[in-house]
Amino acid sequence: MKMGRVLVTGARRGIGKAIALELAKAKFAVAVADLEAGAELEAVANEIKDMGQIATVLQADISDLSSHERILDEAQAKLGPLTTLINNAGVSVLSRGDLLDVSPESFDRCMNVNARGTFFLTQTFARRLKVTKSVFHRSIVTITSANALGVSIARGEYCMSKSAASMMSKLFAVRLSNEEIGVYEIQPGFIETDMTAPSKAEYDTLIEGGLTIIKRFGTPQEVARIATTLASGLLPYTTGQAIAADGGLLTVRY
Repeated sequence: MKMGRVLVTGARRGIGKAIALELAKAKFAVAVADLEAGAELEAVANEIKDMGQIATVLQADISDLSSHERILDEAQAKLGPLTTLINNAGVSVLSRGDLLDVSPESFDRCMNVNARGTFFLTQTFARRLKVTKSVFHRSIVTITSANALGVSIARGEYCMSKSAASMMSKLFAVRLSNEEIGVYEIQPGFIETDMTAPSKAEYDTLIEGGLTIIKRFGTPQEVARIATTLASGLLPYTTGQAIAADGGLLTVRY
């Protein structure tokens, strides 16, 4: 049985790619979007097509607010009216370092993509979704970070941007509740991706020493299963929840 029609941002690799493929396995038609719409993103779409699902590739810079209508128009032209948005696109800091040395350029970059761009794409999508009746579950899922709550002073601007995106998800959950639209957040912790590869050895040691309850990195596929569960409406009577996919990183212990 077919499910819904979904747009996944930041789908070229890592968590976004895993989410796009897992949604395709669950019979979603998928629009994969990324800042770079090259061979890597085309390969993701081809994997989806090989599963027998509809896929399309979109170039998307979500920090460019003027492009949001175009992104959604192109996705819907290929898939039909969208039922789901997965906000996964995001950036990290330009360089880790002392909080007292954070540059305006790095701060603005994190905010423009992770908070501002995500907010206004969600707003544009929500306006359309309100008038899109569907037999499928309608939802918005935002991938933030354990740093929405957990402090990392070597990348303070990233923490602030993800905290803003976390609040955004709660706000839209309340605003859209009467529309029967589920709005959710996933807060990944240490996930094994290209982004975390440079610091993996350091954190492997900390994890083995008890930093997380589950003593290993998570995988993009595990985050993808959570996102697909939410997008499929398999957590009934829920909205506004933040799912901590962090191996117990943020669990308070004594």
